[in-house]
Amino acid sequence: MTATTGERFYPCDMCGASLRFAPGQTRLVCDHCGHVQKIPAAGQAATAVALRELDLRAALADALPPAAMEETRVVKCPTCGAEVEFDPALHARSCPFCGSPVVTDTGRHRHIKPSALIPFVLTEREAHKAMMAWLGRLWFAPSGLAQYARAGRKLDGMYVPYWTFDARTETRYHGHRGDAYYVTETYTTTENGKSVQRSRQVRKIRWTPVSGRVSRFFDDVLVLASKSLPRRHADGLQPWTLSALVPYSPDYLAGMRAEGYTVGLAEGQAIARAEMDRQIEQDIRRDIGGDEQRIASRDTRLWDETFKHILLPVWMAAYRYRDRSYRFIVNGQTGKVQGERPWSVWKIALAVLLAAAAIGAIVYLAEQGQLPR
Repeated sequence: MTATTGERFYPCDMCGASLRFAPGQTRLVCDHCGHVQKIPAAGQAATAVALRELDLRAALADALPPAAMEETRVVKCPTCGAEVEFDPALHARSCPFCGSPVVTDTGRHRHIKPSALIPFVLTEREAHKAMMAWLGRLWFAPSGLAQYARAGRKLDGMYVPYWTFDARTETRYHGHRGDAYYVTETYTTTENGKSVQRSRQVRKIRWTPVSGRVSRFFDDVLVLASKSLPRRHADGLQPWTLSALVPYSPDYLAGMRAEGYTVGLAEGQAIARAEMDRQIEQDIRRDIGGDEQRIASRDTRLWDETFKHILLPVWMAAYRYRDRSYRFIVNGQTGKVQGERPWSVWKIALAVLLAAAAIGAIVYLAEQGQLPR
């Protein structure tokens, strides 16, 4: 392998052509002559260092060691803002996130180096099959879109950046526990023109002051570090099996591309903290118990805060159909599909007409007394 900063070339030992990573396998394949080369296995010591969590406070203070940083050549899409590492041999390419044409530049981006990734498990053909099956299950999708997607257009293999956050937490809280009880209440109502008395059970809550403490260790709180993908779509690709993470090696990127993170570490930490707070609130409510809970105050202490920058495999397609762009993404580990749902006005109108005709037929038969009783 020969390499420059952010630009890597993987020559075939047999013919010198470029190698690519073979999804689902730990090898590099030459499309020119078919030669196969294994990805060199990292030693145990290197593995331990590569997967080591980084200190969050040091990173936020810009005090990480130089070995944790790297510089890559990227191009920024002027439409969606995606920062993607491109093959230096390519001078023009469409953005894999939105389909807009982009031109590579010589800009370099210094950032926190990925420490781990999940290699692609699904091949491009398998991902395309999963996407077509997903499109086929969408009611009211334009038929032409599926035909357009089926017309041999390949999906792009992209490693999407994520942050993972770890933290130990302890939260002291004050609040109230609510226990339900019932009382019998008598009321007056009118029946058949007469006033009568009736009784009913009324639910009441008895509130008791409480205070306590809950603790939790958060392991690998996952935060999307890309602004190019809608977060709801990226979240829809979960769950990821993070136990399949392997130490980062550029060999896995051969023939693929990687997006640089556009959600900074501080912003990612804020998103992770909000997720932690939601879980801590659930823990407090369970600790309070009872039928209802009120949380008056809480104070959370965090320590041993660490993070990782990881890359997760996504197959994606950005199709332009009738002057509109549709994006579809496929989890490169599980085959789960998410995307922008297209609608066909004609199919919806036809369905409405058919439904109206069916209702009209039922009403007509009912009026004629021809429906079975």
